[in-house]
Amino acid sequence: MSILIDQPSLSTSPKGNEPLSRGLVSLLAVSTGVSAASIYYSQPLLEVIGRSLHERASSLTLIPTLTQMGYAAGILLLAPLGDRHNRKRVILTKGSLLVLALLLASLAQSSAMMLVASFLVGVTATVAQDLVPAAATLAPEASRGKIVGKVMTGLLLGILLSRVVSGAVAEALGWRSMFVLAAVAMSGVLLAIWRKVPEFVSTTELPYRKLMASLGQLWLQHRRLRYAAMSQGLLALAFSAFWSTLAILLGNAPYHLGTATVGAFGLAGAAGALAAPLAGSIADRRGSGVVTKLGSSLVAVSFALMALIHLPSLPPQLAFLAVLTVVFDLGVQAALIAHQTIIYSIDPQSRSRLNAILLFGVFVGMSAGSGAAGLLIGKFGWNAVPVLGAVSGLGAWLLRWRADQGDVVADPQPCPAT
Repeated sequence: MSILIDQPSLSTSPKGNEPLSRGLVSLLAVSTGVSAASIYYSQPLLEVIGRSLHERASSLTLIPTLTQMGYAAGILLLAPLGDRHNRKRVILTKGSLLVLALLLASLAQSSAMMLVASFLVGVTATVAQDLVPAAATLAPEASRGKIVGKVMTGLLLGILLSRVVSGAVAEALGWRSMFVLAAVAMSGVLLAIWRKVPEFVSTTELPYRKLMASLGQLWLQHRRLRYAAMSQGLLALAFSAFWSTLAILLGNAPYHLGTATVGAFGLAGAAGALAAPLAGSIADRRGSGVVTKLGSSLVAVSFALMALIHLPSLPPQLAFLAVLTVVFDLGVQAALIAHQTIIYSIDPQSRSRLNAILLFGVFVGMSAGSGAAGLLIGKFGWNAVPVLGAVSGLGAWLLRWRADQGDVVADPQPCPAT
């Protein structure tokens, strides 16, 4: 299906006051999960990709790094288009380009080609971050947090279960088959979106250059946005450092586990993702600041305990690691939902741009996390990764504490340019 086909001429602007069908909410959640999963398929496959391309797995840590860098670039440069254009057409266009990028990865015959494909997958997989503001726009105001939480659960499950699926498929059919199947799945999702998701009306007429300039204005104007992006970015650093190097830890001594087992660790993280709607409900009742500080604390404590993973007094080590994976993933996801609750309340007319700024911070953090983890492993071994995670979690908590101290001062009203 080509998304270059013109959409129906009748454009209906979502009113935001009519209840959404359960089927449409489920479609948005599944679509978000399938597109976001594309970023992470390669992570448990570094060993097998390295053998296939005759490269050391440690040198291929650039694959997740470039994927995250591509995602960050796509969020910054492309996600704001959702405010300027019909968001449905933006979603379909980027989704089709993602299909092509996944097929390119499946055909890679060299590490250079794989790195280019990984960057393009990252850029185009930002379609997931067009779907979340779409859900917020379609949702009635009274249930917006609940619906966004459900869509985010789809995104988070896609991210975490991607490693399970990737490891199992690679072990059964080979790593190239994983990228082909991902392209097929994304094509099916695009067809459903084309048929079921209503049209959107743009919320600004700013040309692209001014639209991009408004990102800087929003950053300077909204203190809550700055603290949300920086705090979640530190948590993302810890998240990425762990997941981008887990295959290296478990694939070598003393574990020597296969890709399917490594990928199955995503099930532990999925347990944390399922708590996303609960985090949104707590944020509604107790305030987002409570949830963000709690999430940061869970991350810091989990990684501090994870640094003890090699101590012989803590058997079985794998079970201990799995439990801590659940806890820190819960912390990261709970904080993300709370931070999105904060930024979506700032200016409804700029949701795509506000989300772009928040997620740009997240994926700068993720790129830094995978890159720093690769360097630390080479010098100090894997045990340096949880130390990095603990420090990042503590930094995020301190930022949230500082942010909450100043929340008595309200953000200024949106500037006319947005």
